[in-house]
Amino acid sequence: MVDKYHQSQQLLTQLENILQHHQYWETMTPEPQALASVEPFAIDTLACHQWLQWVFIPKLRYLILQRLPLPTQFAISPYVEEAMKNQRGMVDIVTTVREIDQLFKH
Repeated sequence: MVDKYHQSQQLLTQLENILQHHQYWETMTPEPQALASVEPFAIDTLACHQWLQWVFIPKLRYLILQRLPLPTQFAISPYVEEAMKNQRGMVDIVTTVREIDQLFKH
């Protein structure tokens, strides 16, 4: 059976590929103060796709690589769905984010 760490890594790679496919992946890192936001999802400084790329994916990858405890009981799909409403690729992105949510429900 594929463990949760491996499954998480696969889903993060899938999310990264989808963001790239829909041309949301950025090559320039946001300003440090934008990344230092204390608001949920850095909603005051980053667009949803930026938060996914620069905060969510790296933090989760770090936990996976270090084999640290993975989060439980979180759901980011409602935020992603609302924040990306009517934007290109939203269905693909939300589908993968929902899979990530499902994986961490247990």
